Amino acid sequence: MTDRHSLLSTAQATELRATVRGRTWVPGDDGFDHARQPWNLAIDQPAAAVVEARDVTDVIALVHFAAATGVSIATQPNGHGASGRTAGAILLRTAPLADIEIDAENRLARIGAGVSSGELQRATAAYGLTALPGSSPVVSVTGVALGGGLSWFGRAFGWVAESVTALDVVDAQGRAARVDAEHDAELFWALRGGGGDYAIVTGVEIALQEAPAVYGGRMLWDASHAPAVARAFREVTAAAPDELTLWLELMSFPGANPLVAIDLTYLGPEATGRELLSALEALPAPLSDSRGMLSVAELGSITAEPTDPSPGMSRAELLTRLDDDAITALLAEPIAPLLAVQVRHLGGALAQPSDTPHGALAEPYGVYLLGSPGLADATSIIDRQQRLADSLPTSGHKPVTMLRANEGLADALPADSLERLRQIKRERDPQGVFRANFSALV
Repeated sequence: MTDRHSLLSTAQATELRATVRGRTWVPGDDGFDHARQPWNLAIDQPAAAVVEARDVTDVIALVHFAAATGVSIATQPNGHGASGRTAGAILLRTAPLADIEIDAENRLARIGAGVSSGELQRATAAYGLTALPGSSPVVSVTGVALGGGLSWFGRAFGWVAESVTALDVVDAQGRAARVDAEHDAELFWALRGGGGDYAIVTGVEIALQEAPAVYGGRMLWDASHAPAVARAFREVTAAAPDELTLWLELMSFPGANPLVAIDLTYLGPEATGRELLSALEALPAPLSDSRGMLSVAELGSITAEPTDPSPGMSRAELLTRLDDDAITALLAEPIAPLLAVQVRHLGGALAQPSDTPHGALAEPYGVYLLGSPGLADATSIIDRQQRLADSLPTSGHKPVTMLRANEGLADALPADSLERLRQIKRERDPQGVFRANFSALV
């Protein structure tokens, strides 16, 4: 136990336990270090206490407690996207807020703030509907939406945040409210992509999309085929309809040969999907090919990302183009000590005007660079990420959900959106009751 955790007096800790009905941990308690742990184990996340809210009443009570004691609340369903900026704060876990209600007739889902993407997809699949899931089934839907959110179906339907039609919140005065485009439109705008620094979100209403057929999977080759695969990726994405999304993956795992993959989803039948992928079909036979018709509940199987906490060091950039020079730079040398370099095709609906803090996403591609400090020296990972980023045509911006711990909203959002968010923060939370992973004021 260190001093940075010890900001609640014994009397305050006792009062906190009496204030909420959910589980509470303070420094020195068994399980405290595990409770404060973020999903990314490379991030140190100090806290004055951890509270697991049982319901909205707990959230309201906690806000009143925090305001009275001058302690901030950092809210996380499960710790994805943590920046470690929680010293002295009460870490609020909203994972128990896990209700799911599907209104199939109106194509809406009403969910608690703790619902994961995989849980929501399993619920929608029964009705031939889908939300806007990303590659991981274990991230919270609310956390992704608060950061704007990229998904497999973003090219067809835009930001995850744009699918949010209403939010249940608790404000800095401890008042519960429901906000939407007609009721507190300014807060509604801020929460759909500007982070969670303006209110605690306890529930979300989301518009669903029809998904009677989804074709997708992974094609995997030895890395010796990377130049041909990258060119085919560019050829397919240059003409891809909005229903088709491709990601190019370079992979290098210790003790194994480097690999290259194409991950994809297509909102349509297999026959049409294969026609659209003719450039890939002309490549040498892959080592494996998992493509087929999928339930929207199975999308997490495409990339098979880890579902348990692990250490990682990531960096994301948006690319202004993927020309010959960019492909050459991408493949100029092995990616090691990085584990993966992922190039995502963006565009489509993401490039259209959007009444969210991100606005339209002008860049047609994004790149995500991942290393593990458990498998390689952290300095070498950072250096390789920097050299690769410097060699690529980057715009200097990135999505909120892919910010690193040492970055901020200014690295993701337009200047006018950032100033608008700062004003909302000053007006809605002048005492700093809420502390998000990334604040407009930092």
